Amino acid sequence: MSAKKITVVGAGHVGATCSQLLAMKELAQEVVLVDIAEGIPQGKGLDQWESAPIEGFDSRVIGSNGYDAAEGSTIFIVTAGIARKPGMSRDDLLKTNANVIRSVSKEIKRVAPDAIVIMVTNPLDVMAQVALESTGFPRERVIGMAGVLDTARYRSFIALELDVSVEDIQALVLGGHGDTMVPLASYTSVSGIPLSQLLSQDRIGALVERTRKGGGEIVAHLKTGSAYYAPAAAAVQMAEAIVKNKRRILPCAAWLQGEYGMNDLYLGVPCLLGENGLERILEVDLSDDERAALETSAEHVRSTVEALNALS
Repeated sequence: MSAKKITVVGAGHVGATCSQLLAMKELAQEVVLVDIAEGIPQGKGLDQWESAPIEGFDSRVIGSNGYDAAEGSTIFIVTAGIARKPGMSRDDLLKTNANVIRSVSKEIKRVAPDAIVIMVTNPLDVMAQVALESTGFPRERVIGMAGVLDTARYRSFIALELDVSVEDIQALVLGGHGDTMVPLASYTSVSGIPLSQLLSQDRIGALVERTRKGGGEIVAHLKTGSAYYAPAAAAVQMAEAIVKNKRRILPCAAWLQGEYGMNDLYLGVPCLLGENGLERILEVDLSDDERAALETSAEHVRSTVEALNALS
């Protein structure tokens, strides 16, 4: 099962990795890579297509500087914008990336009014809201990629700590995509064994803290860029759940309308993804501490939205 066409907006590291993964998984007959930089999407798209005989996929990858090539796309994965640099917070990216996303959103609405948008650009929760408002799409069709990445980081750190397979680790990270995210230790298990039976509270706390700072840890290593392999893999996992109607429960940034007692903001929550995009938000029981942490995370997202409104 595959879509006719999926478009990735932004041909930087994240976007180019997304298009390669989409093609290798054959999630669409045609993968379109769009970027304003002349020649970059065309060159990367052609390079990826030339890997097809070796990797054994038939998804055509094409690059374009305009959106007409993306007409009728089922899904748009939006990675366009500037990346975070050392010493720069996600919120520093605010005004520049909001303008980029407004422009991109208008083009998506023009060429594919029925598409589903997966937002990757930071600050992610706020950019998803910008896309929702700019496209006028229902919340089911504008979803943010955050929790899948944050949960993957959390799971990878637990696997290192316990020296076990990542496949056996189930976990859930909620909240905004940033330092206030909420990894839920109470919903973390290894082959069904609660994490609290395998690690001390101190070690769990250290892994939670490393997860919150996971993006910054990579920025500090790279010095001139930010993460892209794991973010791209996370966005593509969401696209796969939608294209194949897998009805997977994944933590994603969704527009809340009363869920968890919150309204009118994007926040990472457990989402059921299927052919219509966001099929359902699942509300899980939280301890008082977890709920308080989620409220703190929501407040941070709200303050960033207010900061953007003040800049506009």
